Amino acid sequence: MAGAVSPSDNEHQVFDRMSMLKAFDETKAGVKGLIDSGLLEIPKIFVRPPDELAEELTYKKTQLQVPVIDLSEIDDSDMRKKIVEEARIASETWGFFQVVNHGIPQTVLDGMIDGVRDFNEQNIEEKKKYYSRDNTKRVRFNSSYDLFTSRTASWRDSLTISLSGLDPIDEDELPPSCREPALEYSKHVENLGNTLLEILSEALGLETDRLKNMECSVGHRLHCHYYPECPEPELAIGTGKHSDAGFLTILLQDEVVNGLQVLYQGQWVDIQPIRGGLVINIGDLLQLVSNGRFRSNEHRATTSCVGSRISVACFFSGNIKNWNKIYGPIKEMISQENPAMYRDIVLGEYLSRFLKTGLDHYRGLDYYKV
Repeated sequence: MAGAVSPSDNEHQVFDRMSMLKAFDETKAGVKGLIDSGLLEIPKIFVRPPDELAEELTYKKTQLQVPVIDLSEIDDSDMRKKIVEEARIASETWGFFQVVNHGIPQTVLDGMIDGVRDFNEQNIEEKKKYYSRDNTKRVRFNSSYDLFTSRTASWRDSLTISLSGLDPIDEDELPPSCREPALEYSKHVENLGNTLLEILSEALGLETDRLKNMECSVGHRLHCHYYPECPEPELAIGTGKHSDAGFLTILLQDEVVNGLQVLYQGQWVDIQPIRGGLVINIGDLLQLVSNGRFRSNEHRATTSCVGSRISVACFFSGNIKNWNKIYGPIKEMISQENPAMYRDIVLGEYLSRFLKTGLDHYRGLDYYKV
């Protein structure tokens, strides 16, 4: 029959895509390597499927903005109650908010952004030393952890640094171009993470240290993303629609190129960078232990043709050294009127499922619903 596609044709198309993915990965140059080569059109592996591109036409521009919470008077008892209430409302509705006056010096924030830029814009041979898809490596550079499992390759390069207070990283493992900024930022962001978990514990009506005592903040990972300028931004995506698998994410983004969006009330809302601000979002595990009280919302990162964008996501996903740790809805969150929405999970199994699934296919909490 004319125009019919035979099974062998389909197999060839799949094989051709896999060949293109492998060829790209083997360059170890990342997306920036494509741009540096003078690329004018994006390769097919980066073009989003037709259904996704068609869906974009249904979204409307909105002027909504995520809540902004000022932490400057967190130590004042009356102001703390106000901050806790603001965090509760934001976490139950948006699943996102920005914080300002959080205690991390602007010089530390700027240093982290500059360090990520320096790493990505240095000689390619230096970057290649860190290129790996071995998730056990505490420092690794690559282009999309799910390159071979997602529908579309993401238009970004990432440097991942896994840190843990229980098992300090050897500083010499970090690239010299961003070593000092990363270590300094890590110390500050860990403290802020603990403060935010205290606020969120109180917002749930629990003891201040409850989430911290559940090891929600033991160890954290910095995912330093570099989104090069894209010649065809309407076809590509920096990071596809997803929710975060862990408990809490703290995101630092540069102020030059905007790209972060959260899906709210059926529309994509731009999260505009604030000088000195940090974006906070609830992760799937926090939605699970709060029995659905807090919302882990879907978000994405778009691409731009006007310049590169940098962001640094700090993920608090629990003690990954304790893979047998069990998490489930906190008992105070369960009642006759509000029965458990999720089954208990084993942390190691949960994280393994996440790592083996393409980000655009991952729907972790759906799997654990009662």
